[in-house]
Amino acid sequence: MAREQGRKLIAQNKKARHDYSIEDVYEAGLVLTGTEVKSLRAGRATLTDGFASIEDGEAWLRGVHIPEYDLGTWTNHEPRRARKLLLTRDELRRIAGKTKESGLTLIPLSLYFKDGYAKVEIALARGRKSYDKRQAIAERESKRETERAVGRRDKGL
Repeated sequence: MAREQGRKLIAQNKKARHDYSIEDVYEAGLVLTGTEVKSLRAGRATLTDGFASIEDGEAWLRGVHIPEYDLGTWTNHEPRRARKLLLTRDELRRIAGKTKESGLTLIPLSLYFKDGYAKVEIALARGRKSYDKRQAIAERESKRETERAVGRRDKGL
C-alpha cells in the first residue's frame, strides 16, 4: 500500500489564538499506541484542555483527549494520558529556555497527519487579558472594514 501524502487535519484549537498571543510555533511528532492512531484516523481528538511541558529534557503533551478506539479490546489506551513529543535537541533547549520566562506556556494549536505520521503544532504563547482580547477583535474588524472599503473602491461602487 502506498504511503499517505500531504496533510490531513484531525483537530484544531481555534480558541487558542483568541486566548493567547502566539510568539513561536513548532512542529513535533507524537509517540502513540496503535489504538490511538486508529482513533485519530477516524478524526476524533480534542485539544481544548491540552498543554505541553518540558520535564527532564523531554517534552510531554498533557490534557489532550483522544477517545478510546471503538473496536479496541484490552489493548485500548487511556484517553487523557501524557504523550511524548518528538523534537530536536536544539528545539527542546530553546523552548525550555523561553518557558522559564514568566507568562510563556506551550499550547497545542493543531493535530494532523503529515505524510502518514501524526504531528502536533505547538506554540509558545503568552496569555491575553480580557482587554487585550477586545483590542485584538477591534483591530481585526477595522482591518476587515478597510479591506472591504478598498474592494468597493476598486470595483467602482
